[in-house]
Amino acid sequence: MNRGAADLALLLLRLGTGLGLALAHGLPKVQQLLAGDTRFVQAVAQLGFPAPTLFAWLCALAELAGGAGLALGLLTRACAAVNVVNLAVAAVLRHHAHLQLLALVGLRSYAADTLAGWGRPELALLYLMACAALALAGGGAYAVDGALVGGRARGKAGGKGKKKR
Repeated sequence: MNRGAADLALLLLRLGTGLGLALAHGLPKVQQLLAGDTRFVQAVAQLGFPAPTLFAWLCALAELAGGAGLALGLLTRACAAVNVVNLAVAAVLRHHAHLQLLALVGLRSYAADTLAGWGRPELALLYLMACAALALAGGGAYAVDGALVGGRARGKAGGKGKKKR
């Protein structure tokens, strides 16, 4: 794949992942928390977290601010890494993705109401994989990070790729 196509692919991945996290997940959680609605805090408490209000805010802000950072390509690797942790918690602790996989392949059996209560882990897993890819690859040339570091996002850090004259 040529560099231009790879940079365009990273832009599309950042926009889809970042805007989805920020607008569809983070913003509603922040609005809920600001309105004093405690349902999300209670859900975090049920996962066993100490200080569930603090962890609810950290989750919501990771999705909102981290998602916005991904969309812009600002601190791309850091925003992606924070959300890898956030989404791993969602996939494993909230949705029990590992147990649902065992049920899917027939190694374990769970009641239908238990599976329904766990919800579907696919979206958390897709966001998790996208964030993992961005944490590894960075934002690409069309990211704010690339503009701030003078082309490092294109793989030119340390002078690599430049001809010496």
